[in-house]
Amino acid sequence: MDNLTLARWQFGITTVYHFIFVPLTIGLSLLVALLQTFWVKTGKDEWFRLTRFFGKLLLINFALGIVTGIVQEFQFGMNWSEYSRYVGDIFGAPLAMEALAAFFIESTFLGIWIFGWGRLKRGVHLATIWLVAFATSLSAFFILAANSFMQYPVGATIDQATGRAQMDNLAAMLFSDLSLSTFWHTLSTSFFVAGTFMAGIAIWWMVKAVRAGDEAQAKNVWRKGAYVGLVTVLVSGASLVWSGHHQAVLMTQIQPTKMAAAEALCVTPPAGEGAGFTIAAFGDCAPGKGDENMSHFITIPGMLSWLATWDTTAPFAGADQLNKEFSEAFPEMVVAQDVVLGEDGDFLPPVMATFWSFRVMLTLGIFSAVLALWGLWALRGGRVSGSAALGKLAVLSLPMPFLAGAAGWIFTEIGRQPWIVAPIYSTGGPSVIDPSMATSIAVTPGEVVSPTYVWISMVGLTLLYAVLAVAWFYLMKRYTSKGLNVEESVPDPKADLDDSKPLTFSY
Repeated sequence: MDNLTLARWQFGITTVYHFIFVPLTIGLSLLVALLQTFWVKTGKDEWFRLTRFFGKLLLINFALGIVTGIVQEFQFGMNWSEYSRYVGDIFGAPLAMEALAAFFIESTFLGIWIFGWGRLKRGVHLATIWLVAFATSLSAFFILAANSFMQYPVGATIDQATGRAQMDNLAAMLFSDLSLSTFWHTLSTSFFVAGTFMAGIAIWWMVKAVRAGDEAQAKNVWRKGAYVGLVTVLVSGASLVWSGHHQAVLMTQIQPTKMAAAEALCVTPPAGEGAGFTIAAFGDCAPGKGDENMSHFITIPGMLSWLATWDTTAPFAGADQLNKEFSEAFPEMVVAQDVVLGEDGDFLPPVMATFWSFRVMLTLGIFSAVLALWGLWALRGGRVSGSAALGKLAVLSLPMPFLAGAAGWIFTEIGRQPWIVAPIYSTGGPSVIDPSMATSIAVTPGEVVSPTYVWISMVGLTLLYAVLAVAWFYLMKRYTSKGLNVEESVPDPKADLDDSKPLTFSY
């Protein structure tokens, strides 16, 4: 295995693993802020206990997210030095903004929130967790802006003297249509994940409490936590569907090879016919083979064109048309097809990986939707439920949005291939004057960093991440299973602040 393959595997492993923690941190920080706001406004003990309970889980997740995220940026310099040399002046800007602004805000105020119980006035202490929630979203915005540049490199040009990409419009890069759409979709995903997490755990405890005869705790505490989570799932789920549709429409316009692969569309439909949506497909879209190597199962005629344009007869480019356009625009990549393209003139990403990751993402989201509908029905009118089946669904649903999010990122990143920075596409075809870069030439050369070193780092990081995964699961399960800390006294809102109280990290 060469440097390119190994570097891609390493980045894929570390990125997917890191993204396990990211959406939960973003979404749960805001939900914890809401729980604490309810406590400050109402003074009711149950909101305080829910804040402390889910706040503890937030801290565990945040700590693991920081550890796993540090590796990400180092890889650009180690494994992808040619990429860093070419677009580092652009790509580094939002990463620097994320570190200097967003990360410092969230880490600083999270520390103040942890140690500020009983030392800060309620309103001031509440403001710290809201600043954490704001900063986590701000952090996501800068990171997603950097990734969106790789998908749609606006706001930059090529410096002919140095041969490097240079930024000429920061605002255009940060606030491109794709950047804003991706940010909207990712925030929706984060609240969907966090809502499922909160609802799943609260429902499990509610069912357990009812079956143990403690209906008071089930109704006064866990029903409230479940309700907040379920409403979050319902609202964010609707936003997720709409933002996903908006993003797919946008990607059809600016990155049509990804969407053709996502639908296994090997041949452009005849004019006036429109493209159908396929439920299942197997095979590949080899250049010059048409649909010969592809088997489609259950295709809804015109559905794909309708989803992209609201018109069932609208044209939709297939692999044959796109490969021809890209081959004419980038003939040097066709010549170097042994290191760039799988087959002569094949500019589509791996079709089956793109096709099925998209459908896995959609399918796994159904679990949370069913939990939200069933849960809200079971809790209607102030009711609580001791249904064992509902409790099992709550537990089963917990990992599903995490896996759906991972599948979504696999779809996003694999679907960009064979580009690490995709060329801008318009109705006239792909642009050759804007910054674009093939993945194969972005990797650090083997004579600089040998495949052996990449092997060592990949195996080492994977083993380390496996250990961290076990630690994360153990801690989350342990503190979830412990339930509420009923022995902890609820602070008196009128009591004086105790500055002499020793600092403690105990949660």
